[in-house]
Amino acid sequence: MKRSKGYRSKTRSLLRKKPRERGLRPLGYLLREYKTGEKVVIYIDPATHKGQPHRRYHGKIGVVMEKRGRAYVVAVRDGGKTRKIIALPEHLKAFQT
Repeated sequence: MKRSKGYRSKTRSLLRKKPRERGLRPLGYLLREYKTGEKVVIYIDPATHKGQPHRRYHGKIGVVMEKRGRAYVVAVRDGGKTRKIIALPEHLKAFQT
């Protein structure tokens, strides 16, 4: 049988929560508004499947370019190129310097 090559393949440890962190996150993460030009960290929440960016961008720092509906467009440097990632606020965290 051929190996599955789906969107979430090879994410067993990457997209797993620790036992005490299981379940949905508090509402503050959903209600957080990001301004254009603000730096954010792409931190995939495995409890919410909608609006998840690809696992390749997990932990990457990007800049919010625009808001598109409920989601945000984030510019991320990847392999010498700038990529536009569309992600819901559940999968973003404010970057702390």
